[in-house]
Amino acid sequence: MDRQAVPGLDEFDLKILAVLQRDNTTPQREIGEAISLSAPAVQRRIKRMEEGGVISANVAVIDPEKVGRPITVIVEIAVESERVDLLDAAKASFAAAPEVQQCYYVTGEADFVLVVTVASMAEYEALTRRLFFANPNIRRFRTLVAMDRVKAELTVPVG
Repeated sequence: MDRQAVPGLDEFDLKILAVLQRDNTTPQREIGEAISLSAPAVQRRIKRMEEGGVISANVAVIDPEKVGRPITVIVEIAVESERVDLLDAAKASFAAAPEVQQCYYVTGEADFVLVVTVASMAEYEALTRRLFFANPNIRRFRTLVAMDRVKAELTVPVG
């Protein structure tokens, strides 16, 4: 990646982001020592990136299996109509479902791709009834059940 091609971010910002993506509990003093900045400078940069939306959340990544949600399902959804109001309604219903970890509006054979976590297939069936069968604009959906979680992270390459 051409570091100069990232508007508003310099080499220090990218290094800070790399550290925070590995562990966002890293003390600012340690970050500063690692990248040759003072802790207050690191703090100012982090605050600026949070306010600018570069850092969109500070969260804990939880292993779903350890909290009783061992099944990950990827769902491809095709809609009947791509009217804006119907697409917006579908987006809102997917976004509101706590079982839906990720939702993408996509091009190609499907219109949406969801990543879902559930405790059981019975829970997934209930979700399909609520989100898909109850929505007359859902033409079809295809379910892919994950057999193994090979990689699950949200890091973004920053340099």
